[in-house]
Amino acid sequence: MSNICVVLFLIQSADRLILCLGCFWIKLKSIKPRIEGDPFKAGWFGVRIPDGASSDSYVYEQSISAVCQLDWPKDRLLIQVLDDSDDDSIQTLIKAEVSKWKQREIDIIYRHRLVRTGYKAGNLKSAMSYDYVKNCEFVAIFDADFQPNPDFLKQTILHFKGNLDLGLVQARWSFVNKDENLLTRLQYINLCYHFEVEQQVNGVFLNFFGFNRTTGVWRIKALEESGGWLERTTVEDMDIAIRAHLNGWKFIFLNDVKVYAKFRNRTRLIRKQQHRWHSGLIHLFRLCLPSIITSKKANSILLFFLLRMLILPFYLFVLFCVILPLTIFVPEAELPAWVICYVPILMSFLNIFPGPKSFPFVVPYLLFENTMSVTKFNATISGLFKLGSSYEWVVTKKTGRSSESNLLDAAEKETKNEMTNNKVKEQEKAAPPSIRKVNKIYKKELALALLLLTAALRSLLTAQGIHFYFLLFQGTVFLLGDYYGVVCHLIKHYCMKCLVKLKSDDDVVRNLT
Repeated sequence: MSNICVVLFLIQSADRLILCLGCFWIKLKSIKPRIEGDPFKAGWFGVRIPDGASSDSYVYEQSISAVCQLDWPKDRLLIQVLDDSDDDSIQTLIKAEVSKWKQREIDIIYRHRLVRTGYKAGNLKSAMSYDYVKNCEFVAIFDADFQPNPDFLKQTILHFKGNLDLGLVQARWSFVNKDENLLTRLQYINLCYHFEVEQQVNGVFLNFFGFNRTTGVWRIKALEESGGWLERTTVEDMDIAIRAHLNGWKFIFLNDVKVYAKFRNRTRLIRKQQHRWHSGLIHLFRLCLPSIITSKKANSILLFFLLRMLILPFYLFVLFCVILPLTIFVPEAELPAWVICYVPILMSFLNIFPGPKSFPFVVPYLLFENTMSVTKFNATISGLFKLGSSYEWVVTKKTGRSSESNLLDAAEKETKNEMTNNKVKEQEKAAPPSIRKVNKIYKKELALALLLLTAALRSLLTAQGIHFYFLLFQGTVFLLGDYYGVVCHLIKHYCMKCLVKLKSDDDVVRNLT
């Protein structure tokens, strides 16, 4: 088993090296999609924008404001606000925001489904069924926590001019809170590599990549000819991307066009998100396998699924979390030092290649990835064997206003009426403290932490230095990783209390003097 994992490790390493070389070549040759000629000579395209607002009471206002200020002729722009929430107060707030923009002559429509089936795919499918959509040629999709710049449509839709076989233009995500804490920095490493290396290289050399569920523009004809939005998985974005690719449509990825959002800053939220993504992708792979095998484009899609979705979680979990600690207790079994130390660090360096400023976090990133491999492995098993969790849709809470509101200079800040303010206050009071939600004990992670720390102690007694340091740090991360967000919150709360106390003491001293 250990030899198999080492071979898989080397295969995946080669794949990552090839992708990084492809990214380097793109930078060296300045390869990127360009708009030829006068893009507005033939007129303006009709665009429909569905803006998701399901249960996102913290971000709906800034999201609606951003899409309503897109620089595009008003008579060629239709905005749909798709609200799947079941909270009457949230619905009232969103309706009030939509009415405010309607008064400014923006063609914006509020839609709320009475029968909420199919999660996001069902919502998008329902929104496509209205007659007024037939007047639009393209659809730009934004989740509620994403804020496009005013020139987003001009930078994306104009690539469709003259490219009749182009089905999707995908923009890059950018995050305003990437330096908030260690978790956001580690997520930034992953997503920076995903967009700048994986998505960009696949877009340039294969004309195919996974749709990122938001910040993309689809040709409506491509959606319709590929079967539209299907409700069979929780990853409707990858589902439609595969079907469109098999149907002959090409994709373009724009690395220079960025849409702003915020990272989740709690381990629990990251784990839920990763589980949904990976279990949904593997479940989708099972469903699409017959059509993929018979397609001429089977190689690229099979490579994506098998190598990056199946092999990576498998070998990371088995090799570093199971086989490595067991070799400490079985003298006959051993792993070469380069497998334990050198190659993982090299792989981490390749991941940091797009963002050199993340270099100091290479070791924490390696430990974080090994920790998340447990979640990804569980998700892979759920997707392969159709377990209940592979059909589970979990909405991770979005954070509210902060510095990202300054990113859109054209956004207007208006004060809500008294009724709206009262409802917001009531909702905030009724919401349970965020700390309580993370006090869950993850038994698998706890068991692995005990195994790794026990193996670390034994390796110390047997003078196996490399093993000891790796097992000690990895076991500690497994033990404390789930409570990192809580610890940061408590430290921040304690520091604020100290500052308040110091300020009050300073005021007392001034009064005495």
